[in-house]
Amino acid sequence: MTILEISSLSVGFGDGADRRNVLTDVNLKVQEGEFVAIVGFSGAGKTTLISALAGLIKPDKGGVIFRGKEVTGPGPERGVVFQSYSLMPWLTVKDNVGLAVDSVFPQKPRAKRAELGADYIEMVGLSHAADRRPAELSGGMRQRVAVARALAMQPNVLLMDEPLSALDALTRAKLQDEFAGISQKEKKTIILVTNDVDEAILLADRIIPLKPGPEATFGPEFKVNLPRPRDRGAMNSDAEFMRLRGEITDYLLEIGASASGSAEEDGIKLPNIVPFAPKTGADGGLPTAYKREAESPHSDRFLELSQLTKVYPTPKGPLTVVDELSLKVNKGEFISLIGHSGCGKSTVLSMVAGLNEVTEGAIILDGKHITQAGPDKAVVFQAPSLLPWLTAYENVALGVDKVYPNATATEREDVARYYLSRVGLGDAGDTLAADLSNGMKQRVGIARAFALSPKVLLLDEPFGMLDSLTRWELQDLLMDVWKRTQVTAICVTHDVDEAILLADRVVMMSNGPNATIGNIMEVDLPRPRSRKALLNHPDYYAYREELLDFLEAYEGGANPSEEQLRSIQQKRAMRLDRQKAAIDAAE
Repeated sequence: MTILEISSLSVGFGDGADRRNVLTDVNLKVQEGEFVAIVGFSGAGKTTLISALAGLIKPDKGGVIFRGKEVTGPGPERGVVFQSYSLMPWLTVKDNVGLAVDSVFPQKPRAKRAELGADYIEMVGLSHAADRRPAELSGGMRQRVAVARALAMQPNVLLMDEPLSALDALTRAKLQDEFAGISQKEKKTIILVTNDVDEAILLADRIIPLKPGPEATFGPEFKVNLPRPRDRGAMNSDAEFMRLRGEITDYLLEIGASASGSAEEDGIKLPNIVPFAPKTGADGGLPTAYKREAESPHSDRFLELSQLTKVYPTPKGPLTVVDELSLKVNKGEFISLIGHSGCGKSTVLSMVAGLNEVTEGAIILDGKHITQAGPDKAVVFQAPSLLPWLTAYENVALGVDKVYPNATATEREDVARYYLSRVGLGDAGDTLAADLSNGMKQRVGIARAFALSPKVLLLDEPFGMLDSLTRWELQDLLMDVWKRTQVTAICVTHDVDEAILLADRVVMMSNGPNATIGNIMEVDLPRPRSRKALLNHPDYYAYREELLDFLEAYEGGANPSEEQLRSIQQKRAMRLDRQKAAIDAAE
């Protein structure tokens, strides 16, 4: 039975020449008890669609029909959970939920209303925090309050607008499991807007892509024929999951590429200069000392972290965040560093960058101890950290001018322009940083890092704040530029797919405090890599399953045994052996 219908919905904003049509001729029928996921990218109009379904905005054409009646405004039969929590900061968890219950069920006795609120607070696992205020809660806990508040209104339809996108991977996974449980227990009709394909497959009965705007509309729907309950680790062995995930990702990549177009190269060539001013040798060539440093005898242990320990003083005594971590990185190797929040990944990166003092142990880069920050250790942070009053070009040139002091002005400009061109910003070099999108700002950050010609490139969740399409584009971009430079790189990430796509080895950290290396996985997948090629590679899901199993083993602060970790590695090895045997037999 159809509970909600979108009929020829069109929504736009502005007047005259400034008019922007966001949604055009959107149609959808949702059955009672169905879980529908709408996937799309930033700017596609997803939030506009949810707002129209909630009755918060009025469409220009068409409309929304709920149980045979046109929606003309908000109502308690349609509960909404937005990306931002919108909690009353002066009220407790119990009172924030109670406020919604009281407004919807004023006729119920006070005790019944309190019981209803308490039931849903318990459902989202917050009974222990019922008397806390939002400021005392983590981001994940605040989002749980928002979900409890929406459910306590007992709506017929629950509308969720990217409710988990601002959360770390572990918290996000936990809440995904809770949403899955709630949808089955409550038999609630749910419409979820998300940019995470895995989240959509894990939760939904149907997945419908929203094409990029302006004038966005729905693409073809994908039915999810996977039995419930769904286990995110086990799904990596399911042929239907792999097929579905590949089809949806291919479609999104295709419509994303057609919407953004391809960046034109402007023909700028990288000048033949070096990032310092060597004295010319007697023969007019580079001096012997420079040649020796450029060749570097440390290719097998170009970067070495030896018994690395970091201790912070606290009111309760010393806190050991990282404990005797040792790692050898080859020249030109790409390392992904992954683990749960609080395991010390960013602390390790900041010590390698020379931004954070080492308590014990040592970090050696190309035979020299790291004691301070410098341009030989370029860092790309989650937030691009650009100077907003400078243009994209000036933000890159600022560093180039420092590390190429004896190059000509033209040569320095060519370096900056070359890397801006490589990241697809050849035509945006003169745009102020303040006027760039988040994705464009991060491109400038990447261009700036490569332009320094660093010995090691350090990336601290560089794409964590971006939507899926922008993230995929920048991952491919990073791989393309890295392929040309072969700079030694370490990337901190929460994203399993990102870790595998980028890395020669994935270093998995144990839980903090006293975090260290829990496992190292060599990624034997061909380069150059692209997301589409990896999805079609028979070994990809074996690596993915191992990473998910590892993260699950450490979930909730657990410390798995050596035997348990070895069994995870053996599981992947056996799967790869089976796949190889099947391929050999087919040939």
